[in-house]
Amino acid sequence: MLQNIPGYQPGTYVIDGSHSNVTFSVRHMMVAKVRGEIEGLEGTIVLGENPEQSSITATIDPSTINTKNADRDTHLRSNDFFAIEENPEWTFASTGARVEGDDLYIDGDLQLRGVSKPVSLLVEFGGIGPDTWGGTRAGASARTRIKRSDFGISWNVAIETGGVMLSDDVDVEIEISAVKQVPAAV
Repeated sequence: MLQNIPGYQPGTYVIDGSHSNVTFSVRHMMVAKVRGEIEGLEGTIVLGENPEQSSITATIDPSTINTKNADRDTHLRSNDFFAIEENPEWTFASTGARVEGDDLYIDGDLQLRGVSKPVSLLVEFGGIGPDTWGGTRAGASARTRIKRSDFGISWNVAIETGGVMLSDDVDVEIEISAVKQVPAAV
C-alpha cells in the first residue's frame, strides 16, 4: 500500500494551518456528543524515499479550542482539563507507519497536559498533487480514540439518573493539508 501511492513525492511538507484542523467529540450526559475544534495546528511531514521511513511532527495550541460555548471553552482551558497555563502546547511525533490489511496506521507519541502516551492514527491518504499557487500539496485524514484519564484529565460530575456527565473516551479526527517545501537555491 505505501509503495503504491499515486503521485508520491518525497520531501518536506509543512502543514497549512488554514486548511487543516483537529476536531474531537466526547459523550455528554451519556446520551449525546459534544464536538469541538482546536484551530492552532502546525507541523512538518517528511516523506522519505521509502514511505515507511517518513515522519510527522506536530504542535497543537489548546488555547484555540472552540466548542461554540465560551464558558465551556474557558473551563476546558482550566486546570480541570487542559491546564493550558502550565501546558501551552501539545505535541505529536510519529514513531512509525504500518499497514494492516487495507488500513494505514501512523504510530506516535502524543504529549498532552504534560503526559506522553503512544497513539495510533488510522490514516486515509488523500493524495499528492499540484495546488493553484504552483506548489505541491499533500492531504490526509486521520482518526483515533484516546482516554482522557490516560492524560490526567479526570474531572467529571455524577448525574442523578446514573452515569457521569462526560465519557472517558474522546474521538479525535484530523484533517491535514501540507505544502511541499522547495529547497533553497545554492
